[in-house]
Amino acid sequence: MTETTRHHQELKDYFGEQIAATYDDPTSEMFQQSTVDATAAVLAELAAGGRALEFAVGTGRIALPLSERGVPVHGIDLSRAMVARLREKSGGEGIGVEFGDFATTRVPGGEAAFHLAYLVFNTIGNLTTQDAQVACFANASHHLRPGGRFVIEVGVPELRKLPPGQDTILFQQGPAVWGYDVYDTATQAMSSNYVTLDGARSRFRSIPFRYVWPAELDLMARLAGMRLTHRWSDWSREPFTAQSTKHVSVWEKESR
Repeated sequence: MTETTRHHQELKDYFGEQIAATYDDPTSEMFQQSTVDATAAVLAELAAGGRALEFAVGTGRIALPLSERGVPVHGIDLSRAMVARLREKSGGEGIGVEFGDFATTRVPGGEAAFHLAYLVFNTIGNLTTQDAQVACFANASHHLRPGGRFVIEVGVPELRKLPPGQDTILFQQGPAVWGYDVYDTATQAMSSNYVTLDGARSRFRSIPFRYVWPAELDLMARLAGMRLTHRWSDWSREPFTAQSTKHVSVWEKESR
């Protein structure tokens, strides 16, 4: 059994009804209007007047404001609960969605039909094998016209925060919720874990990821016939440096 086959057999929707019901959190930085506006503005420019394809379109956090800027947007997503929230929003019915794994799911008639494909907010890590991440780049390339762009926003692995012998980093702490990441530096497997208190009851949730380095993503792009054109530290297009905690990378599909 190959890693890709195993990935498809074990594919699980971690964003079901319970998560979808509270996903749109107006207090979260990712839902701040300034964050949404900056993201949509860059993507609209990169779309260059053409169609855009969002991998993991979710509740439409970016797809809807991008559509409002005149960019026709189509999406791919595994979670029907998340897409149901998209459909409830103004303009949501105008976003076409294919249900399935964004690493392999094809949009009918979508070969070389898009000017832009994009994958934001660490979602490349939801693909938990290297083979699946490579397949994602190939899927983006399939849908892009020559000269089209593929954009990924993802955090830089925080391994410098791990002292010897430790594999856990706390990233959220409050009276009723704790969040921590667990890293396996031998396999690049990680998980984000949440403990939530509700009165006398507690709830635990764990989501698996695979962390990936910028240079590794560049090689995946090369395998899919794309080359790096931009790498920024955020949507403001500030330069990416050794101190950057995330990156927004843009690859362009080459003509063959």
